Amino acid sequence: MSGFAIQYKEALTVTSPTLHFGYADTSLGQMHYAEAGSGKPIILLHQTPRSLDEFREVQPLLATHRRVIAMDMYGFGMSAKLPGRQTIMDYASGVIALADALALDEFAVLGHHTGYFVASEVASAVPERVTAAVMSAGEWVDADFRQAAANMDPSDPAYGVDDAAAQEDGSHLMTLWAKRYPLYPQGRPDILNRFIRDALAEGVDPTEGHRACAIYEMETRVELITAPVLIIAASADPVSFPHTDKLKTVYANAKSVEVAVIEGGMVPLMEQKGPEVVAAVEAFLETAGA
Repeated sequence: MSGFAIQYKEALTVTSPTLHFGYADTSLGQMHYAEAGSGKPIILLHQTPRSLDEFREVQPLLATHRRVIAMDMYGFGMSAKLPGRQTIMDYASGVIALADALALDEFAVLGHHTGYFVASEVASAVPERVTAAVMSAGEWVDADFRQAAANMDPSDPAYGVDDAAAQEDGSHLMTLWAKRYPLYPQGRPDILNRFIRDALAEGVDPTEGHRACAIYEMETRVELITAPVLIIAASADPVSFPHTDKLKTVYANAKSVEVAVIEGGMVPLMEQKGPEVVAAVEAFLETAGA
């Protein structure tokens, strides 16, 4: 395992325990992360175009029993940015690079939406190191899915969900808000504010993360996963929930596959239903021995 250098360290006190932020030097550039707790490690992976902030509610709750590391994935937030087109494999390489820098021989992963695919890819790429894979709100991406995505009508609401070219009058901010609004719980503009901030982060192109998911050759990778798998399904997430029945059948070589349905959960599941997510994850990790 390679060593690492922390460029800065600061602490923000939350209910319990203390959350520490830092940068780790890797061969891909610096990766920004936050960690809390001690014990067996788990790495948290956010959706497009979010950052480690997506786990603001989840991380301190999980950290009461383990070491929890939330990262700005490679290409997002304050982590190093990728030149050109991006892939799920690129994002996964950033996770593995951070794990190397933090000298994590073994670790669990938890990914949400884009993070689902990244967690799945990490568990495929280094199965000997991943002790458990918790994957939330995913989709089944096979040849049919990729073709459908390539042929999608630009008038479809799902097309370019986070695509809004900057306008001098700032109207692109309303466009971004309006596209996400139906997928978010009413009365929670605070969550959408957090999304907008991450979507506007320097060097982040929200469309690249969605494109990376849509071209991922998932069907060639899932059979490599041997770790126990938990699939978290958000019942009110129209993007991912219809894929749940298929996803629970594709991890043929996983040690075990469980499904936890979070009733009323929407696209921002981690912020919306943090305690319910943590309860499901803790129960799974306890059983999985991770």
